[in-house]
Amino acid sequence: MSFTVDNISKSFGDVRALDQVSFKTGDGELFGLIGPDGAGKTTLFRILVTLLLPDSGQGLVKGMDVAGSPRQIRRIMGYMPGRFSLYPDLSVKENLEFYATVFGTTVSEQYEFVKPIYSHIEPFEDRLAGRLSGGMKQKLALSCALIHRPEVLVLDEPTTGVDALSRSEFWEMLRGIKAQGITILVSTPYMDEATLCDRVALIQKGRILSVTEPADLQLPDGMKAFSFRASGKIHAYLHRLRELDSCHSAYLFGNEIHLVVTGDSDAQGLQRILSTWNIPGMILKEIKPGVEDIFMELMKSKEA
Repeated sequence: MSFTVDNISKSFGDVRALDQVSFKTGDGELFGLIGPDGAGKTTLFRILVTLLLPDSGQGLVKGMDVAGSPRQIRRIMGYMPGRFSLYPDLSVKENLEFYATVFGTTVSEQYEFVKPIYSHIEPFEDRLAGRLSGGMKQKLALSCALIHRPEVLVLDEPTTGVDALSRSEFWEMLRGIKAQGITILVSTPYMDEATLCDRVALIQKGRILSVTEPADLQLPDGMKAFSFRASGKIHAYLHRLRELDSCHSAYLFGNEIHLVVTGDSDAQGLQRILSTWNIPGMILKEIKPGVEDIFMELMKSKEA
């Protein structure tokens, strides 16, 4: 196992950031930690990269304890924190050379290894890092994290704040890195990125809701998901929908409401009930639940 997280808990004063978190990742796996801001992702990652100590529980990286073997772990790990942490007053090339020196290697020795990523920004190697776009900063940070050929790679929300094209390019790069046999642990608040991982752990309020393959994420037995649309202000119907006997949960999703219903409810049955409300422009249809729907349902069940 590349990462073993065993009942890790961490508090900051009265705030419980992590509450008995457990999961394992296999060697060469692309494992995603999926959850909103404040869920505990960064705290857990800072423990695994030996920057924080857990209050209880144990974290292992390639069998080494994060509390007892920080130097050994850092030698085999690449880490990309959530905030851009390179030197803004150094050029692209100077940043990469600096990190290579820190790990006792050189850019020329590792060039072919980082070339698939570094080649995207190499034409701008003399530009100051602080003047790069978000997507280019992302590629530079990833190049620096890989310059010593790590065995494991930890990426904390690497696609936050970049455009959709840069997000897509980044995940293509991760697939290339995974093909080199490197284990990747990545966190993201974007639920759609869960489908790009081999396995995922859904986390909220410091607790793991589920650990599974993305294809196996599904609603509990006996539940169905529906989308509801109407003319005017859609949120005006949210409370009324939640009061339906068959409604287990209802949440706003953009310009529609997603409902999870229980029992034998179907679209026609719900349509008959809602038709008595005289809702202008109403459209109700059964949908395949997305990761967001499943996450919200798991969160509701956990809170209950």
